[in-house]
Amino acid sequence: MYIPHTNKDKEEMLKAIGASSFEDLVRQVPAKFLRPKIDLPAESLDEAQAAARLSGLSKKNLRPLSFLGAGAYERYTPAVVKAVTSRTEFLTAYTPYQPEASQGTLQAIYEFQSTVCSLYAMDCANASMYDGASSFAEAVRAAVRVTGRKKIVYAAGVNPQYMDTLKTYFAHSPDYSYVKVPLKDGALDKAALPALLEGAACLAVQTPNFLGVIEDMAGVSDAVKKAGALLVAAADPVSLGILAAPGEYGADFAVGEGQSLGLPLAYGGPYLGLFSCKKEHVRQMPGRICGLTRDKDGKRGFVLTLQAREQHIRRDKAASNICSNEALCALSATIYSALYGPEGLKELAEANAGAAAFAAERLSSVKGCSLKFKSPFFNEFVLAVPGKAAALREKALAMKGVDPGLPLAPLYPELGETLLVCATETKTEADILKLADAIKEAI
Repeated sequence: MYIPHTNKDKEEMLKAIGASSFEDLVRQVPAKFLRPKIDLPAESLDEAQAAARLSGLSKKNLRPLSFLGAGAYERYTPAVVKAVTSRTEFLTAYTPYQPEASQGTLQAIYEFQSTVCSLYAMDCANASMYDGASSFAEAVRAAVRVTGRKKIVYAAGVNPQYMDTLKTYFAHSPDYSYVKVPLKDGALDKAALPALLEGAACLAVQTPNFLGVIEDMAGVSDAVKKAGALLVAAADPVSLGILAAPGEYGADFAVGEGQSLGLPLAYGGPYLGLFSCKKEHVRQMPGRICGLTRDKDGKRGFVLTLQAREQHIRRDKAASNICSNEALCALSATIYSALYGPEGLKELAEANAGAAAFAAERLSSVKGCSLKFKSPFFNEFVLAVPGKAAALREKALAMKGVDPGLPLAPLYPELGETLLVCATETKTEADILKLADAIKEAI
């Protein structure tokens, strides 16, 4: 950002607010979060020279062959997705407050909602949220409102970042309690559910879970309903090409991270929160909802519906303080899903599962390595390694330019020295063989 303030301007501004320096102004911010001053060259550069300088610096960037997953996945995005989302009527569109002037945007949102409902086998979906974590937290929050209870039971395999976000939502009150359902071979220990669910608002579960394991959801909804609680399920949308959808096993709220549907990794965002629910909970749904209607002449039209929320008339009584949506990201997901269709999504999911299965076979044959769990997995799995996983990762990167996965010890100390390894449709047989060689050499 270019800020055209002179030193004199800055001195006058600091004097007006009673600060002796800029450093004094931001002294409450921990030093580790402050960006160091940029070391710019003393000589001035014209545009061509600056471009050449930046091009040279960019060559220092490394792009390893990466097998990282953990909630953000490298996928191939067809060129047509960017071609359509780059059109100015979408790229610069604002909130569709005036339906008569926003039919294209509203139709795109409606198609997105329909896609999410179809993927998750749910009745209703909203116009999207910030990311999977905010969708997850809002779904649990809705379950708390419906049941009036403040005990939250969650599976140990839920993405730890989702749980961090959820606890931030409820940080204002000490009344909320969190009960973790332990792992059994990497999955939810269903035998522990009846005792833990007593007095709970909900059971929050993720499948495939953070460790890549596919949860066995048979009978889980029955146990949850018997306790008078609700079931909140998070699911990777691509996995739903071959796995049961949350609506099929009785989820009340179904959420997910939409980054897999045509969005780049992009250093962590912007991403896309998918949020859906059963019809009886539609008024607990946060964010915007687009509806289909007919005008007085019987022509189809699109509008924002159930608007007694957020910045409109309910304000402090609204279901959530989120009143925006990731419209351009949602459009990308809609186009991506329409391009693949049900059969294409199935083939994509099968390609992911196949790549991960091949990787698991090759890596578990490396001396000293083994699969941590016997449970079925989708496109990532936990690999037990000899020695320190973090050190092995650094060696593989330095020696072979391969990132073999995420060390899990900081998040799951009980799993020992393990790596979370992910293989999507972008990984070829040659890539996976290179991964196996990198791990062998690092060991």
